[in-house]
Amino acid sequence: MKLATADLLIFAAYFVGIIALGIHASRKVGATRRDYFLAGDKLSWWMVGGSIVAANISSHHFIGVMGTAYARGFVAMCIEWGAILIGFNALLWIFLPFYLRNGFYTMPEFLQKRFGAGARLMYALVILVIYIFIEISAVLYMGAIAVDTLFGAQINCFLGAEKVTLLGASFAPSMLLCIVALAVFTGFYTVLGGLRAVVWTEMVQLAVLIGGGLVLSFATLHATGGWSGFMATSGEWKLLLPATDPDFPWTQYLGAFLCISVFYCATNQFIVQRTLAAKDEWHARMGVVFTDYLKFLLPLIIVVPGLMAPTLYPGIQPDSTFPTLVKGLLPQIMPGLVGLVMAGLIAAVMSHLSGAVNACTTILTMDLYLPYIHKQATEAQAVRFGKIMAAVIMLTGVFWAAVLLEHSDKPIFVYLLHAYGYVTPGIATMFLLGILWKRATHAGVLTASIVAIPLVVAMDFLPSAVEKLGFSWAPTVVPYLKPAFNQIGIVFWLCMGIGVVVSLFTRPKTCAELEGMIWTPSSLRLPAEMRAKMSFLKSPALWWAIITAVVVYMYVKYA
Repeated sequence: MKLATADLLIFAAYFVGIIALGIHASRKVGATRRDYFLAGDKLSWWMVGGSIVAANISSHHFIGVMGTAYARGFVAMCIEWGAILIGFNALLWIFLPFYLRNGFYTMPEFLQKRFGAGARLMYALVILVIYIFIEISAVLYMGAIAVDTLFGAQINCFLGAEKVTLLGASFAPSMLLCIVALAVFTGFYTVLGGLRAVVWTEMVQLAVLIGGGLVLSFATLHATGGWSGFMATSGEWKLLLPATDPDFPWTQYLGAFLCISVFYCATNQFIVQRTLAAKDEWHARMGVVFTDYLKFLLPLIIVVPGLMAPTLYPGIQPDSTFPTLVKGLLPQIMPGLVGLVMAGLIAAVMSHLSGAVNACTTILTMDLYLPYIHKQATEAQAVRFGKIMAAVIMLTGVFWAAVLLEHSDKPIFVYLLHAYGYVTPGIATMFLLGILWKRATHAGVLTASIVAIPLVVAMDFLPSAVEKLGFSWAPTVVPYLKPAFNQIGIVFWLCMGIGVVVSLFTRPKTCAELEGMIWTPSSLRLPAEMRAKMSFLKSPALWWAIITAVVVYMYVKYA
């Protein structure tokens, strides 16, 4: 694809602007841990909400979710709207008060105070593996695929090579260059400026990705008959599919989506860390509510093009929907639009990467370095360690992205979902039992989290084993056991049951030790001094009720 000069200029201007902003923000970062890892507790509500969404939306949305919409239709909306109803509600009304009122830096700190060092260490190690080998590497991989689809031919021609060999594997040089460039540019300001630089760049990146997404949505709608053409397809919209659907059974909301959403939105360091950096609890809560509004609207610029793309390009690979639309529609409209949309994609990639890297460095420093390696470290030493680890993490992510590039034989979005399915049942059990049930014990939640992965592996073989045994009820039951989300849901409830049983046979903490750690209805309310200053229109509950009612209406209408 031949790019116009305007496309290249817009794309280049984005990179220069983001790096300049990141450097500027990093110059104002203080020398303390609180300044580096939590931006000095100075984030307003709009920065909290905007940065959560910017960190969340990434290449797996533009590539994976848009491809899911192409292949499966309107049900792709549930990936985002379900998070509003489950995960962010859990954060807003259950977990957030305890995180903030205890002054935590990280999610593992919550587990330390609630249970003990074992739970903290296990979660810290598991989450680091998830971030490095799932989040960072997969986002680099998918971002490079999208950029290479559009720019790869020119890059390879400029480099004068079709293949390059590294560590025994062969790559298109353009793909490897894209992965390395994304890592270097993002890592540069993330290492220098910590969360402050991450959040300020994310706010610009959010505007760019929204702008790019809107351009692609309008171009797709224009080519397929406008808004009326889009609404003409509404008769086929479904948000709830049969319980035997292989990808999105409605039963996912009873188990799999519950544990994955609670993990991702309410116990996930790189999402929750923004709320921990809020000015106060009101700003944190309003930030989460603002996230709900953005999460409701953003799928419209990602899912709508995917829904309408089959009309224009039937029979393409779902994961190629985004680059196909960009190449096929935008150059004919106006020079520069391809550059803007691709800048939006790269904005999503960079914001996600910077957030994940910053979360990793926070956990490594606060949950491993300070408790186990250097207990007497000064503020400056802790910050220095975090910066060094950020560079190491990014290098590791580049290496694993290269491994995915060479060896992945399945759609990367499937890789992400399956990888999360192995660990989220155990993690969600730890946090939910810990905050909702005072009788939950350290031994109970550790046992539940340890057995989660073997149970998920066993569930993969269960349907075929039942069929081979020839039970009379097998033809009726097996179709419900085959969907991956049903399997994850079963494992989640098994983990919850195991956690309860083991807890009942082991000694719990005393009421004095659990002071301020167990959810009660009073946790729903803001502190009295904040309520006294708050008008009706500033109530987080009011704005939460409005967006929740809209989402519930959409589910009822398109069930």
